Amino acid sequence: MTACHRLLLLAALGVLAACRPEPAPKAETMPPEADEAQAPMLARISEAAAAKVGIRSAVAGPAEIREHLPLYGTVKPNAERVREVVARFPGSIRSVAKAIGDSVAKGEVMATIESNDSLQTYPVIAPMAGTVTAREADPGEQAGSEVLFSITDLTTVWVELSLFPADVGQVKVGQRVAVASVDARLSGSGKIDLVGALGEAATQTLTARVTLPNPDRQWTPGLFVNANVELGADAVAVAIESTALQMLDGVTTVFVPMPGGYAPRSVQTGRSDASRVEILSGLTAGESYVSAGSFVVKAELGKAGLEEDEPEKAAPAEAAP
Repeated sequence: MTACHRLLLLAALGVLAACRPEPAPKAETMPPEADEAQAPMLARISEAAAAKVGIRSAVAGPAEIREHLPLYGTVKPNAERVREVVARFPGSIRSVAKAIGDSVAKGEVMATIESNDSLQTYPVIAPMAGTVTAREADPGEQAGSEVLFSITDLTTVWVELSLFPADVGQVKVGQRVAVASVDARLSGSGKIDLVGALGEAATQTLTARVTLPNPDRQWTPGLFVNANVELGADAVAVAIESTALQMLDGVTTVFVPMPGGYAPRSVQTGRSDASRVEILSGLTAGESYVSAGSFVVKAELGKAGLEEDEPEKAAPAEAAP
C-alpha cells in the first residue's frame, strides 16, 4: 500500500469515529432509604374500619366564628310574675285548700275566712295562675294584713348573671345568651334584658339579667347555671370543627384522607368559638379533613410509628472456634 493510500484510509476511519453516537449516561437511582424518607406518614385505616370506629370527614370552608363571654349565675323567680295574697277582711281562717308547690288557676279558692265584723264566711281567691311558693295560713288562725300565700308564675324565670367590672363594657341589652345547667342536662337561650346599675359590695359584681322561657317548669329557682353571652360574629375564609384538632409532637395537627388511610397536616389556627376554629394556614377551603374520631387516627399513627421504631432482633453470634 502506498503512502497515499494509507493517508486516505486513516482519514476515513477518523470520520467514522466522529459520527459514532456517544452512549447515554446511566440514570441515577435513589436508594430505597431515600424513597422511604420522602413518603408521608400515614395512619393506615380502611374505610370499613373508619366507619366502624366513628371516623368521619368534613370539608373546610367559610364560616362565622362567634365570640362568647362565659359567665355564671343563678335561676330566680320572675319577680314581675309574683303575687301576694291577703285577706280582704280580718277574721278567722276556717279552711285552707292549697299547700306550697300546688298549682292554682286564676279565680280558684285557696282558703275561707269568717269575717270578725259580719261573722260571714268569704273565699280567698287566687289573683292569677301559678304555683304556690309560700303559705302562712292554717285553719283556726287569725287573718289580718299579713300575707297568706305567694303565687309565682314559673312559665318564665330570671337568670341573674354575675358580671365583673372588667366585662361590663362588653355586655349590652339585647345580646343573645346560651344558658346551661351545671351538669349540662338542661339548656336554653334568651336575651339580656337588664344590666344592673348598682353593684354587690360582697362580690364586686353587677347583675346582668336574662328572661328564660320555662313552660315545662324545668328551670327551678335556686339552680346554678353556666352562660355564654354572644358578643359578635366574624366571617372567616377557612374554618373547621374544633374536634378535628390534635397535638402531634407539640404541633397543632389535623388529619386528611389519603389513599389507604389518613395523613397528618400541621395547621396554624386563629379565632375560635365553642364549635369551630379558623385555619390561617395548612388547610385550604374545599379540602377534606377528619372532623370526628381524630383521636383514633392519632392513636393509630402513634402505633405505626412505634412499630417502625422497634429495633430488629440481632442474629445470634457464632461461637468462636
